[in-house]
Amino acid sequence: MDRRKFLGRTAASAVAITVIPRHVLGGNGFVAANDHINLGYIGLWKQGYTLLGNIGKCKETVAVAACDVYGLKLDKFIKEATKNNEAKGINAKVDGYKYYREMLERTDIDAVVIAAPDHWHAQMAIDAAKAGKDIYCEKPLALTVAEGRAMVNAVHKYNRILQTGNMQRSWRNFRHAVELVRNGYIGEVKEINVSVGEPVRQCDLPTLPVPETLDWNEWIGPSLYRGFNPIFAPALDDPSWAWWRGYRNFGGGFITDWGAHMFDIAQWALDMDKSGPVQFTPPLVPAKTGLSMKYANGVILNHKIWGGKDDSNGVQFIGTEGKIEISRDFFRTFPDANLAEAEMKPTDKRVYLSNDHYQNWLDSIKNRTQPISNVETGHRTATLCNIANIAYELQRPLLWDPQNERFIEDDYANIMVSRPYRGKWNFTNF
Repeated sequence: MDRRKFLGRTAASAVAITVIPRHVLGGNGFVAANDHINLGYIGLWKQGYTLLGNIGKCKETVAVAACDVYGLKLDKFIKEATKNNEAKGINAKVDGYKYYREMLERTDIDAVVIAAPDHWHAQMAIDAAKAGKDIYCEKPLALTVAEGRAMVNAVHKYNRILQTGNMQRSWRNFRHAVELVRNGYIGEVKEINVSVGEPVRQCDLPTLPVPETLDWNEWIGPSLYRGFNPIFAPALDDPSWAWWRGYRNFGGGFITDWGAHMFDIAQWALDMDKSGPVQFTPPLVPAKTGLSMKYANGVILNHKIWGGKDDSNGVQFIGTEGKIEISRDFFRTFPDANLAEAEMKPTDKRVYLSNDHYQNWLDSIKNRTQPISNVETGHRTATLCNIANIAYELQRPLLWDPQNERFIEDDYANIMVSRPYRGKWNFTNF
């Protein structure tokens, strides 16, 4: 595809980019009866199917396009998306694309769902915003701090709606735990422990032959080139999760993969959705856990394996009068074990009330309101995770300015706020 043509059209139609999408032309976000929100999916492996299932359950959605650089996966996804449409009584063709920018040129697509690897999130989301599409983007929102801020700026500039895939914010137990913390049910929170796996690592995988229907150069995209390994893009008959997540330039290790969920709950409970820690202190010797983060209000947030092996991927809030432990598998409160099921008081401060992360995004599209995990929120959580990786790598204390998003008196660390892009790709061009 001629990307120059895409960029030329974008520049030549700067005014047209702000045109309100088809589905809101009824005024005030009204969606006419029998109308649909047309979706294009980008990145079609395991999480892509999860999102197709969850978003596809919402009655107003219809899949009209899908994009992936792995031909076999693209073909399979088109079949599944077509079945999903048919099950809802919708007769809509799902077109396949190898190049996502070609898909973005379609004026009948209202929004895109991005489940591509993390190193693509910024470029794809910014291009989608420029093309007038609303966006669902998987977590972690961005691979670097600079990318995340650029995504925020682009979404705001083009008046788009972006929901980050931090769906735990739409789960009752996590919401209830956050409300208990915010309303002082365990006293003043002094310390939070988050149990997730190890930081990102350098890639040491051997280069192997590229599968016939995979365009590996396009898969690499803006990142620095390296040879193919099936760990990055498993074969169609391999049920494994792709573990590009663990390697630098593509993901951020468990720190961003699961940390984007669990640190997000800590940020939410502390009402820090527009800020973050100001000090990052790694362990004295190289380690995979033990990083301590400190907020301006004195609260300490630790990357720490607490409890037993069954307590992994969980958050522990320690207050002056009690303790809360929460994960997807348990919800424990101490010393009052009944807090987990307690009803909030009418006078208590409440957080967002949504039990469906995907419907919340669609309602936000229709009403032009902010979703519960908007672009700024997703960026701040990703920023915390990305800085944690930087601290582990540099092995020295770092002072962070959340307002200006810069390290204090540390030029080398500030270089790591961004990363080099390859060739024609440029996330700052919006």
